[in-house]
Amino acid sequence: MLPEGWRRCTIDDIAKVSSGGTPDRSRDEYWGGDIPWVTTGEIGNGPIDHTAEKITEIGLRNSAAKIFPAGTLLMAMYGQGKTRGRIAALSIKASTNQACAAIIAAEDSSADFLFHNLRSRYEEIRNLSNDGSQKNLSAGLIKALPILLPPLPEQRKIAEILSTWDAAISAQERLIANAKRQKKALMQTLLPTGAHPPKKRLPGFSEEWREILLGTAFTERVERGDDRLPLLSVTQANGVISQDDAGRRNISSDDQSNYKTVRKGDIAYNTMRMWQGASALSGLTGKVSPAYTVVAPRDGHDAAFYAYLFKQAAMIHVFERHSQGLVSDTWNLKFPHFAKIRTCAPGIEEQQAIARTLKSLDDLAFACERQLTALSREKSALMQQLLTGKRRVKLEESVA
Repeated sequence: MLPEGWRRCTIDDIAKVSSGGTPDRSRDEYWGGDIPWVTTGEIGNGPIDHTAEKITEIGLRNSAAKIFPAGTLLMAMYGQGKTRGRIAALSIKASTNQACAAIIAAEDSSADFLFHNLRSRYEEIRNLSNDGSQKNLSAGLIKALPILLPPLPEQRKIAEILSTWDAAISAQERLIANAKRQKKALMQTLLPTGAHPPKKRLPGFSEEWREILLGTAFTERVERGDDRLPLLSVTQANGVISQDDAGRRNISSDDQSNYKTVRKGDIAYNTMRMWQGASALSGLTGKVSPAYTVVAPRDGHDAAFYAYLFKQAAMIHVFERHSQGLVSDTWNLKFPHFAKIRTCAPGIEEQQAIARTLKSLDDLAFACERQLTALSREKSALMQQLLTGKRRVKLEESVA
């Protein structure tokens, strides 16, 4: 049953759908002008206020390209990966190529409402793609999309509410990006480059850094995995976690007698992928695949400090240079070669202070990511209610 005042229609009933065109690439006089020209790669579920390429007036006149007004919605009809089906709103006048559908809302429909509606149905729209070697959308498919349409004032109010949620989500994304940028900058500032100490120090520390071999900071843990220990996975994003939490298919062998014990405070690294930065500090005790090398810190060395050092781009390059093998698929960094790598380190207290400083930014980013997940989940639930009329918005009496 439709909510009062709502109606069923299609995109074709409430919007004009067309596409753009591409001026001849071989004609230099068609390119480098003043008219913004949008490609599918620039459609990312947000506003478009600038473009990488621009065309000229003569290029516009001599091709199928058109100029669309600000407020036009652009949907990617072609594209690899997750591009196809994405939608963006023009905040400028612009042209586009033939791989984009341009949707211009009619007077009785809100472009902002359509944007949120179509964005919420991304997976559904992708699944409408034509069959073929490359799945594509078409103008016909987009025109036929069904829409539950409330009265125009309610459309605008729904769009206003969802835009507020989008602003909160964008703010969280900026906080996460900022924390990651700060961490990257601090890693470059506080960590050594090869055997050269950093140029800046944390306040209160003046003890000279000393050049060391990694073999003086770590010993290899060669304990075999106990059957009673949980199976762990080493991940790039989340460190060492239980394999049950990894979301991966269990490909471990039934015979785990050669699996390796890793203890809390150890560092486990993928012997074949250390040159790609595949290492993590373990906060758990368990067992890992024999594909990993497990190293335990010696007295006077803080594993958390070295875990951050091992993620630094300059250090990963060092691991690459010391890996053995004829081709990258066979490169490996076993402990004897790992142990001969030179770096430098301060005293244990400064190591710990550096690790705490970097961890504080990790904690901030993690807290923001949790908040982002919660906001996204709540917005998704709210959209489901608002866009179907299960939950009605309150309008000012004069507007209603």
